[in-house]
Amino acid sequence: MGDDGARSVALHAVEPRALVVAGWTGRDLSAIEHHIEELAVLGVPRPSGVPLYYRVATQLLTQAPSIEALGEQSSGEAEPVLFFSRGEWWLSVASDHTDRQVESYSVAVSKQMCAKPMAASAWRWSDVQAHQDTVELRSRIFEDGRWIDYQRGTLAAIRPLADLRNGLAEAAKNPEGLFMTCGTLGALPNARGQGIRPAAQMEIELHDPRLQRRIVHRYAVQPLPVVA
Repeated sequence: MGDDGARSVALHAVEPRALVVAGWTGRDLSAIEHHIEELAVLGVPRPSGVPLYYRVATQLLTQAPSIEALGEQSSGEAEPVLFFSRGEWWLSVASDHTDRQVESYSVAVSKQMCAKPMAASAWRWSDVQAHQDTVELRSRIFEDGRWIDYQRGTLAAIRPLADLRNGLAEAAKNPEGLFMTCGTLGALPNARGQGIRPAAQMEIELHDPRLQRRIVHRYAVQPLPVVA
């Protein structure tokens, strides 16, 4: 991570000025419907349209190795993230960690409830855009005493990232410091048939097989007591 020379940037030097979570971004309409139904099991209402852009507080972005979340009903999901800095767009990976209980009555509020862990390095988007569909997105969780795959696929399952970016007016008007997560993949069920589910630890990853490099970030979740 971060050893790509001129192709990478350390994110500690970038000041976020706006954070947008793009949702319902699947390229395959049947896959979007599957994710909608997957969330419906948790009580999440259907979206008003696709894709949707949720504005959330910039201070939710973090590179810390641990986050705190209220209760034990939150979970993460790996997402590619585009951001603008130093006059150009960059690509990294983040987790749209979300309070699933709150999500059952308001997706917008749930996005605001949890920190958004993000990796500490990024690639120039111009180096990746032409072969973005081959870039692999993956997450793993620590479950039942071992690390297991939680999500696995390529960016071909997500709408072209430039199209998602261009659908956001702010991306053209004043992009400096704009961060946008670009959607995710469905969760892989465990042996008990559970899909979306909480975990005490999560690892998110982007793998570029063409340029033979990876961005990886791992974080832990510390639940806070729910006091009535």
